[in-house]
Amino acid sequence: MIILNIFTKKPFLIADIGSNFINTAQENDISNMAAAKFAIDQAKSCGFDAVNFEAYDLKNLFSRDYVEYLSKEPITSHFFKFDGFGYEEFRELADYCHEVKISFLATPMDFESADYLEELVDVYKISSHDLTNIPFIKHVASKNKPMLLNTGGATLKEIKDAVRSIEENSLVDIAIIHSVLSYPTSYEDASLLMIKDLANNFPDYEIGYCDYTEVDDDLLVLTTAYNYGAVALEKQFTCNKAPSDNTCAITYEGVIKLKSKLAFLSKINGRINKQPLICESFARNETRKSIVAKTDIKKGELISEDKITFKMPSIGISPAQVDDVIGKKAKVDIFKDNLIDFEMFD
Repeated sequence: MIILNIFTKKPFLIADIGSNFINTAQENDISNMAAAKFAIDQAKSCGFDAVNFEAYDLKNLFSRDYVEYLSKEPITSHFFKFDGFGYEEFRELADYCHEVKISFLATPMDFESADYLEELVDVYKISSHDLTNIPFIKHVASKNKPMLLNTGGATLKEIKDAVRSIEENSLVDIAIIHSVLSYPTSYEDASLLMIKDLANNFPDYEIGYCDYTEVDDDLLVLTTAYNYGAVALEKQFTCNKAPSDNTCAITYEGVIKLKSKLAFLSKINGRINKQPLICESFARNETRKSIVAKTDIKKGELISEDKITFKMPSIGISPAQVDDVIGKKAKVDIFKDNLIDFEMFD
C-alpha cells in the first residue's frame, strides 16, 4: 500500500467515489465491482492521489424505528442507495488500488467495518457523522493508523474533544478536515476561512478540505481552499455526468483542469517565509542605496548629517548603518558623490 505520512504530496487529491459508481454500473449494465474499478482507473488517470469509499452495514447505522423515515431524507438517503460491499469486496478494491498505484481509503461507519478495514487501509477516515462518537473514535485510534477527521457540523470544542480522544489512545498523526454538513453546500456556506481557523487551533496537524459545493466553472472553491492552507482536497468524483448525477461531483475533465490550476498556484505561491530570492540578487546589489558624500569632505573633518546622502548602488555602507558613520573623523579626503567606506574614517 501507499503510505501517506499523512500527505507526502501537497495538495493531496482524494476522489470521494462513495456510491457514485452505481450509476455507471446501471447505465453500462456491468457489475458494481467492475464499475468501482473503472472509477478507480479514471481517478488514477486524471490525477487523483487517493480514492475513498464508505464502509458500513445498514443494520449498524440506524435504529429500526427510523429506517423507513430516514430512507426518504436527502441527508441520509444515499446510505440506502448502496449497501453491498463488505470485507471481501473492499479487499479486492484495496488490492486493485495497490496494483494501479493509488492510495485506497475507506471511511468506516461502524465498529465492524473499522475492524475489517484494519488490514486494508493505511489511513482511517472518520466521517463528520461520527465526530462526537467518542467511543468509536477511540476504537479506531487504537488501530494506531493515521486518521483524517472530518469536522462538518462541529463546534471547536467538539473537534478538540475528538482530537484529544485520539491523542489519549494513540500517537498517530491526525489531519483535521474542514467540511460542511449540508449537502449540497451553498457557496455562501462553504466558509473556507474556517480552514485558517483550524490551522491556528491545531498547528501540529495538517489541515484539509472536503468539498460538497456544486462544481464552479473556475474551480475557485477548491483552489481557494488550497490557497487558504488545505493540503488535502477531497471532492466527489463521477465517471459520468448524466442529469441524474449530482452536481457536486467533479468529472475527469474537471480534475485535469483543477490539477493545472493547482500547479500554477503552487508555482506562484512559492516559499512561506519571507526571504530574499535568487532572482532578486542583482536588484539588491544594484538598486538599493549606499551612503554617499553629498559634498567634498576634507581629511580631519567630522562627517555630519548634512555632508552625506544616499544613492545607488548598494555595494557601500547601507543607510541602515548611518549611525556608525555620523560623527566619525575622515582620515582621507572624500570627494563629492563618492561611496563612503569604513576605511575612510577612524
